[in-house]
Amino acid sequence: MNVNMRKRYWILGTALLALLAVCVATTGCGHSGEASESVSANAVPRAAVVQARRAPLSNTLSIAGEFLPYQEVELHAKVAGYIRDINVDIGDRVHKGQVLAVLEIPELTAQLQSASAEVGHSKEEILRAQNEVTRAEADYAALHAAATRLKQASQARPGLIAEQELDDATAKDRSAAAQVEGAKSALAASRQQLEVSEADQQHYAALSEYSRITAPFDGVVTWRYADTGALIQAGTSNASSMPVVKLSQVKVLRLRIPVPESLTPSVKDGEPADIRVQATNVHLSGKVIRATDSLDRSTRTMQVEVDVPNRDYRLAPGMYADVSLRIQNAPSALTVPVQAINRSGDKTKVLVVDSQNLVEEREIKTGIEGSNRVQVLAGLNEGDRVIVGNLGEYRPGQHVDPKLSTMADESAAEQGVQ
Repeated sequence: MNVNMRKRYWILGTALLALLAVCVATTGCGHSGEASESVSANAVPRAAVVQARRAPLSNTLSIAGEFLPYQEVELHAKVAGYIRDINVDIGDRVHKGQVLAVLEIPELTAQLQSASAEVGHSKEEILRAQNEVTRAEADYAALHAAATRLKQASQARPGLIAEQELDDATAKDRSAAAQVEGAKSALAASRQQLEVSEADQQHYAALSEYSRITAPFDGVVTWRYADTGALIQAGTSNASSMPVVKLSQVKVLRLRIPVPESLTPSVKDGEPADIRVQATNVHLSGKVIRATDSLDRSTRTMQVEVDVPNRDYRLAPGMYADVSLRIQNAPSALTVPVQAINRSGDKTKVLVVDSQNLVEEREIKTGIEGSNRVQVLAGLNEGDRVIVGNLGEYRPGQHVDPKLSTMADESAAEQGVQ
C-alpha cells in the first residue's frame, strides 16, 4: 500500500471518529436535559414564612388643628356713660381685677347721692318714731295709773266716784294704749322705709361700681374698641352696643381638632397627642381633654380639644398645628406582616404552612392596621406560620419548604416593637 492510500484511510478514519463523537455528545445531551427536567419536577418549592406573634400595635390620625384662647370675652359696660379713662391697649397683659377703663356717669352719681340722703332721712324718721313711742308709753302709764286708782276707790267706797268720771278715765286709758300701738307701728314703718332706702343706695352703688371695667381673668388685650370720651351704651339694654375691649386668656390654649365621623368612636379622653407647630418649630406633647360628643352637620366632624400650656407666650391663637392622635391601641395584639394578607372581595385570607409543611388557606378577621403589620382578631393562633410575598405561586395542599423570613424582625424594628 503506497503512501497516498495510507493518507486517504487515515483521513477517512479521523472523520468517522469525529462523527461518532458528535453523535455520542448529542445523545448524551438529550439524556441530561431529560434528567434535569425530572429533577425540577420533583423539587419542593421554597416558601418564605413568618410566625404570627404578639406585639403592641396602634394606629394614628394625622390632622391639622387650630389654637384658640382658653377663654375670650368682649367686655361691655353695664351702664351707659362716657369713657373717662382707658388704661390698656392691644397687646397689654393684664391681671384679674385690674381696672381697664373708667366711665363718667353724672346722672348715676346724682342718683347715688339721692339714695344716700334718703337713707339719712329714714334714720331720722326712725329716731323720731322711737321718741314718739316713748312719749306715748309715758302718757299711757300715767292715764292707766289714774284710771286704776279711781276704779279701786270706787270699789272701796261705792258712790264716792261718779260713773261719768270712771268712764272718762277708762276711755283715756284705752286711748293712750292705742296711741302706744300706733307709735310702735310708725316706728316699724320707719324701719322698713330705711331698708328700702338702703336697698336703693346699694343698687346705685352697685351700678356705680360698673363704671369701672375690670379684667375677669389674667389675659391679653387683643382688641380695643373705644377711646377716651367715647359714649358707651349699656350692654344690657342695647344688643348692638359697642364693647370696650376684647380680652383673651392665652396662658393655656385650646387646640381644637376636627375628627372625621368614622373615627369618632376611637377618640377618647386621655389619649396622647403629638403636636408640631410649623410656624414656631415647636414640638409638644399633650392629651385629649374634652370632646363635643356631637357632629358638626356641615363638616361631619367632631371637635376634640387638647389643652396646651403657653406660659412663655410662644404660641398665639389662630396658629395651626400638625397633630397625631393615637386613635386605636392594642398593647398585645396578634399580628402578621401586611405582605401575608390576601384580600379578595369582602374576605381576608392568609396562607398557613402546617406541621407537615402543607399549604392551608385560612380566612381571618383583622383589626388595627399599621404601616407594616396587621392585627388578627380571629382565624390564627400565636406561632402559626404564614407565607409572606408571592402568594399567587402557592395553592392549598401544596407541599413547600418553609424558610423563616427576616421580615418579621424588620417590621417589628420599624414599628418600635421590642
